Amino acid sequence: MSAAGPPVATRTSANALSSPRPIVLTSIPPTLITRGELAQTSGPARRTKIWEFNANLHCSIIGTCLSTTELRQILRKLGLAPPAATDHELHGTAVTLAARHDNAAKLLNKALDSRHKLAIGQFAKADTEDRVRGLWRDAVRRGEIPGAYWAMLTHPATTPAIIREAFGDVHMLSHLVGAANRADIRRLCQLEADKVDLEARLERQQLAMHEAVVTRDARIRELREALARGIAAEPMVGLSCTTDDSAVLRQLVSDLERRVASETRRRAVSDARLADAQAAMTRERTGRLSAERACETLRQELDGIEASILANAAGQTSDTPSERRLDGPRLNGAVLLYVGGRPHQIAYLRAIGERMGATFLHHDGGVENHPNLLPGLTSRADVVLFPVDCISHDAAHAVKLLCRQAGKRFIPLRSASVTSLLAALQRPEVTSLADAAD
Repeated sequence: MSAAGPPVATRTSANALSSPRPIVLTSIPPTLITRGELAQTSGPARRTKIWEFNANLHCSIIGTCLSTTELRQILRKLGLAPPAATDHELHGTAVTLAARHDNAAKLLNKALDSRHKLAIGQFAKADTEDRVRGLWRDAVRRGEIPGAYWAMLTHPATTPAIIREAFGDVHMLSHLVGAANRADIRRLCQLEADKVDLEARLERQQLAMHEAVVTRDARIRELREALARGIAAEPMVGLSCTTDDSAVLRQLVSDLERRVASETRRRAVSDARLADAQAAMTRERTGRLSAERACETLRQELDGIEASILANAAGQTSDTPSERRLDGPRLNGAVLLYVGGRPHQIAYLRAIGERMGATFLHHDGGVENHPNLLPGLTSRADVVLFPVDCISHDAAHAVKLLCRQAGKRFIPLRSASVTSLLAALQRPEVTSLADAAD
């Protein structure tokens, strides 16, 4: 999602949406067709369809109201979900399809209605703007965002003010998730220690259970053998003696059965605890791997920052600007194309690239620069970089397609920050381009 101002929904005709355009977010909200105006032209008030929204809302609708599994199932029905496609690629495809008034968009709208039928029914009881807003705020407090978001957006009484408020709430969730990730990284060390402790406890429990089972089986065998020997050694000397022996044998068998039942229950409890411990260990391992990947990405960015700081520190001791320019990693005339990003940061990014000896080209992804300029810029570039958090889905898809056709290398950046660019310029595939230029 772009870093520009929050969008609002616009209801457009099906003909206007038949040709998809790149998603453009501006700080000036587009004009909203109100429910009253729609009723005058199309009859009684009805729920809004997904293709009637402004394209800027499709990203938040698809990403919030449908899980990746549900989205993959929908696109598989349309023949648009190859096995090798990533979740991000499928998300971009769905956002593009949502803007079209065709069978694909209708299937997405039907899936959303079916998935959130309960929430739609709850919102249907509201008949005024205030009641719709109250239901939305209650859902936010309860954390029931996906169904309420779709039900609120499509409700006949929804106004531009409610849409802006709800979009802002959903937008801020991404920032809250980022803050939570930092807390997860801090918990990683504790989780690893807990994992080691759980593994040790699990091993001890397994050993104890094995020893208990072996001891129990051996004891049962001994008792059975003793019983058999006793029956064979003692002759039947009379009715009273036989009755006494039978009572003893029945008591012995009863005791053995009680012990076997007790050991069986203990084993079942131990097996259940073992299964729970293994499931907990699997969850901890998955969380640890995810945190390790995030840590590795942050570590690479920090390495890039440290290298740049050391280069700048060394460059400050040189006598002339040309001498300072030679410090640090050198790209030796390699041509970099940066697509997307925030306009106020481009000057800093350009200065960093040129300081490292590269030629820096920029295209904003279609906000002000025409998309037809991308093929020419891509053909001139040695490597293309774009931040995944600050570029439209259509622009990112176009960049990947052009780079594959031209045989150019492209590098998706984690964010539009300076640190992400510095980390990318330290990567071997970029520095190797500089060596080839020499």
